[in-house]
Amino acid sequence: MKALKSIGRWLALGAAGALLTACVILQPVQEAQKLIGAPESTVRATFGEPTDIYRLDDGTVRWIYSKQPLGRQAYAADFDTSGKLTRFRQMLTTTELYKARIGTWTKRDVAEHFGLPREPTQYFPLMRRDVWSYRFLHEENWPSLFHFYFDDAGVLRQTQITPDPLADPRETIR
Repeated sequence: MKALKSIGRWLALGAAGALLTACVILQPVQEAQKLIGAPESTVRATFGEPTDIYRLDDGTVRWIYSKQPLGRQAYAADFDTSGKLTRFRQMLTTTELYKARIGTWTKRDVAEHFGLPREPTQYFPLMRRDVWSYRFLHEENWPSLFHFYFDDAGVLRQTQITPDPLADPRETIR
């Protein structure tokens, strides 16, 4: 009987841990809001290793948790100069993507905001443009790709939104 109680406790603890993990995976922004003010070590313990880390010009640090190439999310965890979490948000949204400044932003700016591209980059020699692409939900509804076109100096010269071919049920994956 005592062994059954012990097993029951372990099963209950395991189920609670699974539920907590599911919340972190399914609602990362909501879970991270509870961590505002926490040190980097707590964020790392909760979300794991970031895919990209950037030291920003103001001395703060941004961690990117990218779900690319097939996912449509890239989460930014911002830390102040003392290493405390100040902000956590989904960056691959229409609002965030539209903040890109043509003629001003560089590849570094795009990487700091959205992480490095996980889709293969493309170079169009006739246009002399390097293209980085990111999956996202345009207006939180339409599966799309957001493309950043850079000149040979790495300056953003154009953006473009196209439908995501992987989300089109008429397309077959070969």
